[in-house]
Amino acid sequence: MEHYDEHQTPRRSSRRRSGLFTSALIGAIIGGLIVLLAFPALSRLGIMPNMFVDEQTEEQMEEQAGNGETIQKTVAVDVTTNVTEAVDEVNEAVVGVVNIQQGESFWNGERADAGTGSGVIYKKQGDKAYVITNHHVIQNANQIEVSLSDGSRVPARTLGTDELMDLAVIEIDSEHVTKVADFGDSDRIKAGEPVIAIGNPLGLQFSGSVTQGVVSGVNRVIPQDLNGDGNPDWQSEVIQTDAAINPGNSGGALINIAGKLIGINSMKISQEEVEGIGLAIPINMARPIIKDLEKYGEVRRAYLGVGTLSLNEVSGYHLRETLKLPEEIVNGVAVISVEPGSPAAKAGMKEYDVIVELDGKRVNDIVELRKHLYIEKEIGDTMKVTFYRQGTKKSVEVKLTRESL
Repeated sequence: MEHYDEHQTPRRSSRRRSGLFTSALIGAIIGGLIVLLAFPALSRLGIMPNMFVDEQTEEQMEEQAGNGETIQKTVAVDVTTNVTEAVDEVNEAVVGVVNIQQGESFWNGERADAGTGSGVIYKKQGDKAYVITNHHVIQNANQIEVSLSDGSRVPARTLGTDELMDLAVIEIDSEHVTKVADFGDSDRIKAGEPVIAIGNPLGLQFSGSVTQGVVSGVNRVIPQDLNGDGNPDWQSEVIQTDAAINPGNSGGALINIAGKLIGINSMKISQEEVEGIGLAIPINMARPIIKDLEKYGEVRRAYLGVGTLSLNEVSGYHLRETLKLPEEIVNGVAVISVEPGSPAAKAGMKEYDVIVELDGKRVNDIVELRKHLYIEKEIGDTMKVTFYRQGTKKSVEVKLTRESL
């Protein structure tokens, strides 16, 4: 009779598992050697990070090991991200703008840097390059210099400024200019979208500083007191961001993650209880201003000739009793004055008319009125104005002219 020993089977299984373990170990060692040998090639291809230890460190390690010291490795990592690529796209196009004023005394005059802001090179043509900055950066300057990314300072000439939009265009020789910024589309930005601010906070010693954040809000409206009388006489439409913008950043670049210019940093709300609110002029609103300043030295805006007030600033009592508006009309622009001889006056518009549409497009406030008038219309265009007068809806055709200075 054949005898079967059940204890022999586990011994054969153990030898089989041992063989499998040995094969796996050998395979792992071979695989590790292959990866180690291929690592430099994978690093060059960008598949793996480029990590290395320099030769001097290797020698130090051997010496330390011989002396029984603790060995420390110095590892460098080559990191390239969407942010660093975006900064590389525009960094050299962001410059410092130095406002130089001549201080006069009884004995002599002194040349002094009154302030430093930022600017963005947006165009290079022939032997000239063009820089956009803020009006307030170069205001009252006797002389302007531009500090380039390599640290050199070159003289600049003002082509034109616009206090209303806080923009200015200056011109420099293009000899040392290597890069210009590309315009993006500020109408397509969204809240939460990552953005990067580049400029010179606190002066040229921090030139080319980069801060990152997000779009905190679009189409923000900030009242501006241009004549210093304590009353707002203009409302600026701006991009709100939490990217740090400090004194000296004014005139610098706000870019998207693709490295395209979407805004010109203009100001910061500086209050102790408010942090992380930076503001920039949308580039789509700035472009027609830039074009006029470069070409004419001034902004040539289409002119309607009315003083206005947004309905959201009018009390409910005056909406019904003074303007006689239907109850459903809560948005629009009230006409509080009409200039004699203006396009509006010639078209028959009157005080207390309430504008609700321009060329068939709804107008909710002053910002939308000015945006349509200043950006979408040109001098000589005809514009259809729809308004309410004492509760009755009317429309007129207005022939737009250039505002007389």
